[in-house]
Amino acid sequence: MTNAAGSKRHVLPGKAPGGHGLGVCLIALACLLLLAAPGHAQTASEPPGANQPEVRVMDLRGAIGPAVSDGFVRALEDANRAGAALFVLRLDTPGGLDKSMRTMIQAILRSQVPVATYVSPSGSRAASAGTYLLYASHVAAMAPATNLGAATPVQLGGGGAPSPAGDEAEPQADDNPDDNPDDNASALRRKQVNDAVAYIRGLAELRGRNADWAERAVREAVSLTAAEAEAQQVIDLVAPDIDTLLAELDGFTVRDGDTERALVLKDYRLVELERDWRTHFLAVITDPSIAYILMLVGIYGLILEFSNPGFGLPGVLGAICLLLALYALQMLPVSYVGLGLILLGIGLMVAEGLSPSFGVLGVGGAVALVIGSIMLMDTDLPAFQIAIPVIAAVGVGSLALTGLTVRLAFKAHARPVVTGGDTLIGQDAVAADDFGSDGSGQVRAAGELWRATSDQAVRQDETVTIHRRDGLTLHVSRKGDKS
Repeated sequence: MTNAAGSKRHVLPGKAPGGHGLGVCLIALACLLLLAAPGHAQTASEPPGANQPEVRVMDLRGAIGPAVSDGFVRALEDANRAGAALFVLRLDTPGGLDKSMRTMIQAILRSQVPVATYVSPSGSRAASAGTYLLYASHVAAMAPATNLGAATPVQLGGGGAPSPAGDEAEPQADDNPDDNPDDNASALRRKQVNDAVAYIRGLAELRGRNADWAERAVREAVSLTAAEAEAQQVIDLVAPDIDTLLAELDGFTVRDGDTERALVLKDYRLVELERDWRTHFLAVITDPSIAYILMLVGIYGLILEFSNPGFGLPGVLGAICLLLALYALQMLPVSYVGLGLILLGIGLMVAEGLSPSFGVLGVGGAVALVIGSIMLMDTDLPAFQIAIPVIAAVGVGSLALTGLTVRLAFKAHARPVVTGGDTLIGQDAVAADDFGSDGSGQVRAAGELWRATSDQAVRQDETVTIHRRDGLTLHVSRKGDKS
């Protein structure tokens, strides 16, 4: 397809079609092993012309997490290998994880290919982490009716609501500040904000953009429209669509510290990038709810296999799911306290099943499991929290399992003994000979010959009733008499 400016538009397919299903477990394991192998996020469908500049365009929609970061870094590295003239990140995000954002920014800063971050289409936003990406890019552009800002770091650890970003009042003097958790939280908050301010100011100075407004975006969570951002030199330009943007960037001078260079985009070849199978796969398993379910399936599968060895399927399924969960959790902000509570809860429920305590261990385990599940994700970002319905379903299921275990334990306790020597109590036996003067003799019971004692005189072939057993000796009385 050729646009009005004479440029060609192509699409780069992924290596394999993407999907959001988990698929067969063995396929998932193969995918996990392949994650360690190097690969390109995209492959060109046709080689570009020798003198035709190539512009690669990648869409980023939604929260910035491990899957998005991984796909972006690989796509940008591939663009560098291909010698592209420009890499355009078309952005619409509410923010994301700090670790993922910094990984993307590091890739931009070391890229030899200029990166243009373009907030588009109209109605999109570059909030929080998106603002940092705009400041880090060689070119910052926005479509009309878009906005950026609100770059205050979200408090981690789930420790209540953060104090206002712009509040720099010193804490009141205290004889022992370590005893005041509010002072400690305020100090931690100031460290987070000051670190973010220094980071975004450094990016602004590198690209020659408005550093003072960047600081306000962090401290006061302020936002700007596209027109205001251009007027205050926060971004470089406003363009309604990608073709207009690239037309305006032809001959545009990009700044990289003290180095400047002009973009040459005449008769460019526009290549749209699509998400490949690896990005889709990571997006599935790094979803906190999916990772949480995989972890529980893995743990319960291994417990079932160890308690019933030889079956095989629970162990194989559990090992695969647990490996996938561990791979996903190491990429997410996990609270080790929450993880410990989950493991404690599962351990207590397993103990309930092995040694019934009539509900004490099971209920305690279910409560620990639910609390740990809520605490597991160590961030307040909604996109990276475990869904409450999932936690509720796990909690209700755990309580139901505990109730079933307790019920079975009560039934087993009330059921008469069906195995062992104690099953003879209350049964009839036949005297094998006359009991002696000391009241001892032998009886036939359950097809076996037993030693027996009685307080009464017992004759051979007389029917007696067994009342109790002491080791290998039965205590009997003539049938119809009480011992």
